[in-house]
Amino acid sequence: MKQYIFTIILTAAITFCLSWGVWRLSLKYKLYPGIRERDVHKNPTPRLGGIAMFIGVVVTFAVSSQHPYFALFWADPWPIVAILGATLLIVVVGVLDDLIDLDWMIKLGAQFLAAGIIAWFGKLQILSLPIGGMTVWSSWVSFTLTVFAIVIVMNAVNFIDGLDGLVAGVVLIANIVFFAYSYLLLRDTGSSTYAHLASFIAAVLIGVCIGFLPLNWSPAKLFMGDGGALMLGLLMATSAVAITGALTPSAINPDSPDGFGRSQILGAFIPILLPIVVVLLPLLDFGMAVVRRMGAGKSPFSPDRKHLHHRMLDMGHSDRDAVLIFYAWTAVVSLAVLIMYIGTTADWPGLYLAGIAFGLVGAAACLVVTFLPSRRNVRRLAPEVVP
Repeated sequence: MKQYIFTIILTAAITFCLSWGVWRLSLKYKLYPGIRERDVHKNPTPRLGGIAMFIGVVVTFAVSSQHPYFALFWADPWPIVAILGATLLIVVVGVLDDLIDLDWMIKLGAQFLAAGIIAWFGKLQILSLPIGGMTVWSSWVSFTLTVFAIVIVMNAVNFIDGLDGLVAGVVLIANIVFFAYSYLLLRDTGSSTYAHLASFIAAVLIGVCIGFLPLNWSPAKLFMGDGGALMLGLLMATSAVAITGALTPSAINPDSPDGFGRSQILGAFIPILLPIVVVLLPLLDFGMAVVRRMGAGKSPFSPDRKHLHHRMLDMGHSDRDAVLIFYAWTAVVSLAVLIMYIGTTADWPGLYLAGIAFGLVGAAACLVVTFLPSRRNVRRLAPEVVP
């Protein structure tokens, strides 16, 4: 565990220093766009934080290559080379979009290319499905599922990048839970080491978000831009795909004597369900945006001001309150499923039920807070309504 703690601290320190440098240089050379109609912030703010975040990721990967503890996943360096190459591609395209506003088809094509690099050259693909321990029946099906999963998560994370500290905080919480899950999964599957690529990527993402948040917290001095948001989504999806390699068909088969969930209904599904749940809110926003825009005869990637965080602002929440509510939703949903997973693998039905209860109570509390904004915030938006 101490190796992962070192990874988090190192990544956070590098990212913070580089983010501060990018912020200062952006201000000096006026590398920031004007205010767009859909923007929430009022002052022009640099959007090049993704550059600092990417360099932080690369440096940490380079350091890990010299550490004996991580030698296992460096024994075959091609998956890491593919991940970093795909990440470089998506950051370059994202930064260009932040500076000159690329056509959405170019961005989408780059996303599919980056996902294809990881799935094809990196050989990181979804191999098992939680349906009776089913393996994916075709290499092309596995490749296609993986590419689409990565592209969807990339866009889902990017779509919620609209408020100060929102994406960095949501990704931070999600990856803390995912790191705990991947660490426990390696233990439960009898792995001889905890040095796994999925856990390492999650630790790197935790460090990146910790290092970037001080400059991105409201009022933000620096935005991560499309380059940073797409990078976070790409790496999150890659770590989720990578962890499926630790899942044998028997492990997710409820009929197998070695499988999970012999006494719980959802037990066999949790190992694959949790990586999806940690990005549930971004996925929900992404799905709603695609349906809304296509229903209006527009491109699914045409920007608008109707995302979930925009709707929360219209309901009367302040920027910070809306961000904190997103944090709460992410924590409640992901922690509930993690608790259920622990209860399942430890064969503790009580803990499994506690996870369900925590999720229901937490969701109810989040609903109340979401739909009942404070009188102070309602008065700020419409003083004539609240005397």
